[in-house]
Amino acid sequence: MRNTSYLLYSLIFLFYSCQGNSQSSQDTKANQNKNLTPIQVDPINGMERAYFASGCFWCVEAIYESVKGVKESISGYSGGHTQSPTYQSSNTGRTGHAEAVEIIYDPKIISFSTLVDVYFGSQNPTQVNGQGPDHGSQYRSIIFYQNEEQKKIILDKKEKLSKKLNRRIAAEILPFQKFWKGEGYHQDYEKRNPSNPYIRNVSIPRLLKFQSKFPHLIKKKH
Repeated sequence: MRNTSYLLYSLIFLFYSCQGNSQSSQDTKANQNKNLTPIQVDPINGMERAYFASGCFWCVEAIYESVKGVKESISGYSGGHTQSPTYQSSNTGRTGHAEAVEIIYDPKIISFSTLVDVYFGSQNPTQVNGQGPDHGSQYRSIIFYQNEEQKKIILDKKEKLSKKLNRRIAAEILPFQKFWKGEGYHQDYEKRNPSNPYIRNVSIPRLLKFQSKFPHLIKKKH
């Protein structure tokens, strides 16, 4: 009986030690990411690109696509340390990647600063490693910047929001490196799967809550 107990305690200790080492490794890689030089994405046909992570990308994609000046929102992965992440691999939490969106927008209609307002205004900015019912590092909040001007905009808004709420804001601020486009079935998921229970109970309510807060930013329905 004593030997069995010893084995059990040894396994528990080993499990938590591995978890701690894994978390330490992820933290080290996250800190390394912060020291990288941001990559500037060149405009295409006058359209610029911005990158955000804010929980489930189905939700975030739909939110940004409802905003004036946003041509398209693409679901994918960013912020990690592995090549060619997939939905399955990122969901393990070991790739360092978060579910993210690439926003293709017209800077003549909407500014990067306003896109950051949409970001903070469409989530619980104090929730760490997740949004709503989704938990894990793959659902963490990240704003990616491509230059020092964008970084300053993000830092200023994050600081003001923190003072307003008197709470710590969870969003990481990272230099943009690369966006990996997600699998085809994830694109326009909310639009194509309105009867999905998650979409009905989580994604659509989140979208409607955002739209009620920012009616002036929403595209007119034709």
